[in-house]
Amino acid sequence: MKVLIADKISKDAISSLKQDGIDITIQEDLTADKLPEIISDFQVLVVRSTKVKSETIENGKKLSLIIRAGAGVNTIDIETASKLGVYVANCPGKNTAAVAELTMGLIIASDRQIANCTIDLRNGLWNKKKYSKACGLKGRTIGLIGLGSIGKAVAIRAKSFGINVAAWSRSLTREQAEKLGIEFCATPIDAAKISDIISIHLASSESTRHIINSDFFNEMKDGAIFVNTSRGEIVDTKALKEAINTKNIKAALDVYEQEPSAQSKNFEDNDLAKMITGTHHIGASTVEASESIAAEVVRIIKSYIETGTPPNSVNLRDKQQSNINLVIRHFNHVGVLANVLDEIKAAGINIEEMQNNIFKGGEAAVCTIKIDKNPEEELINKIINKDFIINVAKTES
Repeated sequence: MKVLIADKISKDAISSLKQDGIDITIQEDLTADKLPEIISDFQVLVVRSTKVKSETIENGKKLSLIIRAGAGVNTIDIETASKLGVYVANCPGKNTAAVAELTMGLIIASDRQIANCTIDLRNGLWNKKKYSKACGLKGRTIGLIGLGSIGKAVAIRAKSFGINVAAWSRSLTREQAEKLGIEFCATPIDAAKISDIISIHLASSESTRHIINSDFFNEMKDGAIFVNTSRGEIVDTKALKEAINTKNIKAALDVYEQEPSAQSKNFEDNDLAKMITGTHHIGASTVEASESIAAEVVRIIKSYIETGTPPNSVNLRDKQQSNINLVIRHFNHVGVLANVLDEIKAAGINIEEMQNNIFKGGEAAVCTIKIDKNPEEELINKIINKDFIINVAKTES
């Protein structure tokens, strides 16, 4: 199997893959535009920051698996991958601590104006009076928008600072919030109204794009802290700038709506940069997180080689449309299932899933085939009459 690694990854991970005889090519400087030119010879593509466009997937005639060395997959054209039967897998939860730590750092930096203090100090300015007006964090309320693994990790850390925690998430219920010891918010706006600090922890999707907009910022308290370490597209940048100017919102960002590519050295939105405490999309960039993610990439590749199915696949259909199964007990001989599939095809029935389990000794097996139509008795009888078929049953789940 040939694997292309298009971003930096741990040397230990590469060594582990090579020890298993996997053919590894490393090209850390690849851009989204260069990928389509070289992808044709590879079965597996590993990316971190590099975008995977539809053209790359279409040109990857042998490509069967794309691994995002991180959690978010918004840089990968999932729709094209799904249409062409290419697995997309990610490494969820491996950067949780790193992002939560940076979130807390940005909150403190915003409250104490650490970035501005440092800039003035480096310019030879001493302004203790100006920078002695922090509100402090103890006893204040943080509103978490999104309560996945990172949101929960931030909640734990916030509590250790004596911060009260409130949260909104599509899946969060009042009962769950009570068990977690946090205040339940029915909507993001409800969280905005009661919070001294807002921290965003949502995945990027069509439904979350600009979910944080002028309506949200209008309900935030004047002078509140706003932190985003998730995805830039979630926040309407124009609305954020307006809130900073009119409501004195203290914004701290690690991600941006118009973010430079991994290879770029230029950040174009200078107006925004001057308004915020900012970092360079480094939330997941710690040694601990990188090693953990790399180990997960290795696990995904090795599991895929061994089983044909990668763990953490994000683009499989959640629920099969069919609930009709043909359960076929058969002797384990060459061509038995091929004959069965021919009969199913001739009946105009589509196979949605198939699993064949072989019993100890290797003489007999059971094949469960999920199909999209109810089979006629004639089809079942044709299958039963085939050589080496023991029995056929139809089940519906």
